[in-house]
Amino acid sequence: MAKWTPKHEAPEPLEGPVVATITGGTIVWFVLFLVQLPFYGWFHDHGHTWWLWTCLAGGGLGLIGIWYVRKRDAAIKRAAAERTGLPQQPTSAE
Repeated sequence: MAKWTPKHEAPEPLEGPVVATITGGTIVWFVLFLVQLPFYGWFHDHGHTWWLWTCLAGGGLGLIGIWYVRKRDAAIKRAAAERTGLPQQPTSAE
């Protein structure tokens, strides 16, 4: 079997509002948890409590994700400022 070789270069990765996307997803996970919480008895009776805990875990991991992407965004902006030679402005995270 011959090795496959690409015929063209891969496109640049898309950069969008990463912090807003992760924050929105985290909010959705927490809202799903809160919406399901009043029905805990039903979930417990049917063996589906893992649904609640999955939503809570998604929200918790989302908080870690928000912290991570904010640091990443600040590092990207810092690197871009160093490349262009602009003076660095202090951020609230520092």
